Amino acid sequence: MKSFYRLLRYLVYFLFGLSLIGAVTLFGAYLYLEPKLPSIETLKDVRLQVPLRIYSNDHLLIAEFGEKRREPLDFDQIPPIMINAFLAAEDDRFFQHPGVDYQGILRAAIQLLLTGERRQGGSTITMQVARNFFLSSKKTYTRKLNEIFLALKIERMLSKEEILKLYLNKIYLGHRSYGVGAAALVYYGRPVEKLELSEIAMIAGLPKAPSRYNPISDPARALVRRNYVLDRMRELNYISQFKYDTAKAAPITAKLHTTPSEVEAPYVAEMARAEAVSRFGQDAYTSGYSITTTIDSHLQSAANHALRQAIQSYDKRHGYRGVAGHYDIADIEEDIELIALLEELPEVTSMKKAIVTAIGEQSAEVLTAQGEQLTLEWPGLSWASAYVDHDIKKKAPKQTHEVLSVGDLIYLYHETPEEGDPYWRLAQIPAAAGALISVSPHNGSIMALVGGYDFYLSKFNRVTQAKRQPGSGFKPFIYSAALEADFTPATLINDAPVVFEDDGLEAVWRPENYSGKFFGPTRLRYALTHSRNLVSIRLLRKIGIKHAITYATRFGFDKNDLPHDLSLALGSGSVTPLAMAGGYSVLANGGFYVPPHVIDSIRDDQGNVLYQANPIQVCDESMRQLAEKASQHAEEATPLESENADGETASVIPRCAKRAITEQNQYLMHSMLRDVIQQGTARKARSLGRMDIAGKTGTTNDQRDAWFNGFNHYLVTTTWLGFDNVEPLGRGEVGGRAALPAWIDYMRVALNGIKEVIPDMPPKMVTMRIDVDTGQPVGVGNTNAIFEVFEIDNAPKLPDTGRTGQIEGSVSPSNITPIEDPF
Repeated sequence: MKSFYRLLRYLVYFLFGLSLIGAVTLFGAYLYLEPKLPSIETLKDVRLQVPLRIYSNDHLLIAEFGEKRREPLDFDQIPPIMINAFLAAEDDRFFQHPGVDYQGILRAAIQLLLTGERRQGGSTITMQVARNFFLSSKKTYTRKLNEIFLALKIERMLSKEEILKLYLNKIYLGHRSYGVGAAALVYYGRPVEKLELSEIAMIAGLPKAPSRYNPISDPARALVRRNYVLDRMRELNYISQFKYDTAKAAPITAKLHTTPSEVEAPYVAEMARAEAVSRFGQDAYTSGYSITTTIDSHLQSAANHALRQAIQSYDKRHGYRGVAGHYDIADIEEDIELIALLEELPEVTSMKKAIVTAIGEQSAEVLTAQGEQLTLEWPGLSWASAYVDHDIKKKAPKQTHEVLSVGDLIYLYHETPEEGDPYWRLAQIPAAAGALISVSPHNGSIMALVGGYDFYLSKFNRVTQAKRQPGSGFKPFIYSAALEADFTPATLINDAPVVFEDDGLEAVWRPENYSGKFFGPTRLRYALTHSRNLVSIRLLRKIGIKHAITYATRFGFDKNDLPHDLSLALGSGSVTPLAMAGGYSVLANGGFYVPPHVIDSIRDDQGNVLYQANPIQVCDESMRQLAEKASQHAEEATPLESENADGETASVIPRCAKRAITEQNQYLMHSMLRDVIQQGTARKARSLGRMDIAGKTGTTNDQRDAWFNGFNHYLVTTTWLGFDNVEPLGRGEVGGRAALPAWIDYMRVALNGIKEVIPDMPPKMVTMRIDVDTGQPVGVGNTNAIFEVFEIDNAPKLPDTGRTGQIEGSVSPSNITPIEDPF
């Protein structure tokens, strides 16, 4: 017995000595490492790497850019049950220990002595915060000591709640998600407060090994880990038996959720991203900036649908180019194997991928990539005449086997006819491209922008990057220049054959009207309404090319993009849809040039305004006086609107647009372009039932570009269709057929509920009764007469009197039967 007590005493001395040596060693290590430890002060103002986010003007998410998905949350935004789940899984003594769990460290030490293996053990949440913010994940004794010392320092400086907030926002949880806020969205597509207990436990089990226990990568292991977390929560009395049983019986429901975009505007998102990078460099992706654009989500949705429908309609008119692929599926019975064959096909917005599983005489059974069994009826197949070229297609099929066979990989488009029920139609990836831009003419805000059929098939933004010939859509700027040069809507220009030997064109040029016909002396109003090419060319020659080009710069066009020859009259320059929308805004807003813009504001991660647009705008008299008064009392008036510390908006000095054309000129152009819709080349737009809309079709040589530029007081919208490689669209594919339908479909939505406003006649103008054929003023008894509007100084004189004829009233549409000329 004495030997036993002696041995016990020696053992106590040994353990005491060992502890003393350990303490001295630990203290020495602290003295050695402490000066090298990073400062903890940075944790008081942590800037988490938050991605760049782009929003519409009604604050719906358009896109998110950044390698890390993160949704920072305040401590009180994190549900208590989620906090308990992480404590159960990672550190149940978190609120008791001082940052280091000595019991856990002792267990890890015993493990090392017994097995000789160095394993992670005793790592508290505070130690994980130290590692995640300051240290690498490499397992070394030095790093572990640094963890311990940093954890102790962190606990002295931060509260337990602050530490938990840092941890739950910083921890990596797989699939690019950092923090519980992001993980909830990535795995379940819902915010943390809407997660079920089983889902919370699944997320809480991820920090130990985000790849190994991932519910998407390895559901079986993830289930085991989730149930372990639930077991621990029950042991610690964090949950009741009933909640435990319910959660443990729940199936795995996690699946990968992409960024929950609420507005489909990828071309806009790319424009905003490029602007952010130009301002902030690579920090744009990690510093939590948010950009609010001018895009209206409702109008953007309408624009997406309208442009795609127009491109699909064009594609359908020119025949079926064939299936996307084919497999022999005779020996395949499982749907999942058939669906796997569709993976080789690219995803296309607004279309479904499918494989043909059976065909009937005039129908086909298909299986979609989403596992749906659909029947294609004959209306969805009968259109598919085989494509030959842009002008020719073969005869319409009579039976399904002429178009499809079992095993074909195809695309489907959901057709929504004006009359009848929607149905699925055989489709193909469109070969043609298109663009749509819609702008507020009063301040240049871009309300909707679509740069192509599908951003992920082609990131080329045709609104801002595609310089194409505008065709007859450029004629209004030539006519406006002519009015500036004292021509009138009633001026006669001869529509007759002409040959030009123009040095600028380097050849003899024999231009023609689209119809190939000639109509003799023609009033300018009528010539513009029906897009007479020869009139436009003769008019340009009369006013002078130099005058016309200089004048066009008032509408925002770059003179370097315009040809210095007579082909300018037919729109042979190179302009973008964005530039055309900006030019037509002058004709819509009373005569002021307002440059389009898409970014409204930029904020940092704390919500502070870094940039607030104060765009050039059309000012009323009171705004103009305010701007002039401010400029008189300040050497340099700042246009920025900002918020102060109390969230109050500072006053803004308006930036008033300068007049580009006279109000009389604008009124006349507005009037003539309304005639284009009421009786000219854009008569299809009368289906909108409005009298306040105006615009101009545009088509280039060989129908390589089809345009429509239209507006009212509220919106200016430009649509374009063409091929990126500038191939011809095919016979008959003029602006009124290819591009105008997209404009109509969009404006039907955009103008719904918008009051009709027709401009009032400005001062110094008169209306007169004129002869249809001569453009000269006539008396009331003349039956071949219409009303016309003139600037008073340019109005023709009444016969025999020399006085200007004046009749009260407004311009009436011409009573002449229009001749079809679809330019």
